[in-house]
Amino acid sequence: MSRRSALALVVLAAALLVAIATWWATRAPVVQAVSVSTAPLVRTLQFSARVATASRVELGSTLTGRVLAVAVAEGDLVKAGDVLVRLESDELRATWAQSQASERQAAARLAGLRSTGRSAAQAAVAQAEAVRVAAQADLQRTQDLVARGFLSEARLDEVRRALAVAQAQLDAARAQSAAIAEPGTDVAQAQAQLALASAARAAAEARLAEAVLTAPADARVLSRLVEPGQIVQPGRALLGLALAGPLQLVAQVDERYLEQLQTGQTARVLADAFPTQRFTARVLSIAPLVDAQRGAIEVKFSLPPPTPAFLREDMTLSVEVETARREQALVVPAEALRGDEWTGDSVWILRDGRVEARPVRPGLRTLDAAEILDGLREGDQVLIGAAPLPGQRARVGSGAAPPTRVGKGTQEDAGAAMTNAMGR
Repeated sequence: MSRRSALALVVLAAALLVAIATWWATRAPVVQAVSVSTAPLVRTLQFSARVATASRVELGSTLTGRVLAVAVAEGDLVKAGDVLVRLESDELRATWAQSQASERQAAARLAGLRSTGRSAAQAAVAQAEAVRVAAQADLQRTQDLVARGFLSEARLDEVRRALAVAQAQLDAARAQSAAIAEPGTDVAQAQAQLALASAARAAAEARLAEAVLTAPADARVLSRLVEPGQIVQPGRALLGLALAGPLQLVAQVDERYLEQLQTGQTARVLADAFPTQRFTARVLSIAPLVDAQRGAIEVKFSLPPPTPAFLREDMTLSVEVETARREQALVVPAEALRGDEWTGDSVWILRDGRVEARPVRPGLRTLDAAEILDGLREGDQVLIGAAPLPGQRARVGSGAAPPTRVGKGTQEDAGAAMTNAMGR
């Protein structure tokens, strides 16, 4: 080969390399795209809840005292009125007996005033009236004798004093009789003393009854926090009771998802300890108050019968509430939606080999997919993942793009997958 031919080959190879490099540098990048399709779309809200009865109470003593006996254990079923705890009550019984004696004494005094007291007072009035009548007659006789000169004025003064004393004794007897009469002061005072003694007896009886703690209603004992021999004081919980009634589920849901929840919605429930025994619940109530500390709202669920037998108080459960459903919707992957609050929602498509932003109006959204109400048609291809900016060249790769996920997502263990206030 001549030198000229070799030089031509070198120049040709260099030109070829330059052409290859130019093509490599200017070729359109590969992007992934998915076809817009029609499919069912379901949005659910997943969070944790706990089991709770409609009413739970903590039973305590209103007295300070020593525990004599505890009649129940944790897990026991009790009926209304059953004895749960007894306190030592010797001192209270003595006080009650003393109050009973005081009440009987006051009652006897009142009865005495109304019987023998009144008879004695009436007899005293009759006697005083007789003495006054005699004194009045003596005064008249003495006045006649003084007028005739048979008696002195001094004698007349003595008779007058005797009449005044008789009148005073009569007035005193009448006052005593009036006091003993039914509207009289002595009877009223005796009645007040009897009422006071009766109130003291009732108070002592009530305090004695407080030494025995009974079940306020049919219930199950959840916790036993006291043992015989302990000194208890008012305000301290001794027993925790779950009153008989339907079980409920109580959940704290992030307030961001309040708009998705409504009473009557159906929920699927699962306990980690019993993964094969799913059951349903229904949204019973949504609290009107948001917990300011946690930014959460309390949601309660009712359980249709039959209630699963394995449920226990405060058991943690995984709850999935269906908050919206579309039987047929134009669906794109959630990652296909682009834009922000200033530019609005849009998707990127390829048009004539270049990326183009197309505005869309989304509807129902889940974590995986979004409903498109306007802006796309079935069969359109939208870009997902990393892609050049609108206006730049791109081409769709030959590899298959991941399918659009709709509905409720994967069927993995819901007890592990569900987390508090994670919306779908």
